Amino acid sequence: MRSRGWGMLIKEVKFLTSAARAEQFLKPAKPMIAVCGRSNAGKSTLINMLANRKGLAKTSAAPGRTRLVNYFDFGEFLLADLPGYGYAAVSKEEKAKWAKTLDLFFARKEDIAHVFLLSDIRRDPSADDLQMVSFLNYHILPFTVLATKSDKLSRMKIKERVRKVAQGYGLGEGNVIAVSGLSGDGKDALLKKIGCILEQDGAE
Repeated sequence: MRSRGWGMLIKEVKFLTSAARAEQFLKPAKPMIAVCGRSNAGKSTLINMLANRKGLAKTSAAPGRTRLVNYFDFGEFLLADLPGYGYAAVSKEEKAKWAKTLDLFFARKEDIAHVFLLSDIRRDPSADDLQMVSFLNYHILPFTVLATKSDKLSRMKIKERVRKVAQGYGLGEGNVIAVSGLSGDGKDALLKKIGCILEQDGAE
C-alpha cells in the first residue's frame, strides 16, 4: 500500500532467490530497486530495517559476505542486493568475478527503476565509490546516495557530513539521505523516496 507523496507502507517482505550468473537474473514484473555499495557499507542491515525483519538479509562482521545478487519481494517493488565492492582481502580473480556480475546486472538497465548507493556517512567517497557513480552516470541510471551509519554521529554532525558526502560525489544535498539501519533514523525519508520512485515508474 503506497501513501502517495508521503512514502509507503511495507507490509510483507520475502526473499526470492540468489543469482550468480546473468541467466539467473530475474526479469521483474514490477519496479526493481538495486542496492549497491562498498563491502560493509551496511546493505544487509538497511534491508532488514526496511523490511522490519532482523534476519531477512544475512549480516556479517566480516565484509564481503554478499557475493551473489539477492532478490527480495517488497510487495510493490523488488529489491536487488548486489555484491559489495572494494574489499581488499579477496583475490583479484574474486574481485573480477564480482565486477563482472555488477556489469552484467547494470547492462539490463531497462529492468532497474532506481539505484541506492550506500556510503558510510563518516567517510569520504572512495575511488571505488566514485567509479560506481561514474558508471551509473554513464549508463544514465537514476540513483540516490544513502549515507549509512548515521547513528554514529550527532544531529549537527550528520548535516555537516551529508553536505560533505554530497560534495564528494558531485551531487546536491537532496540526492543524499542519511540513514541508520540500526536505529531506523532516516527510514521515513527513505520510504518517501521509494514512494516517489514507484510513482514516477508508474507514470512512465
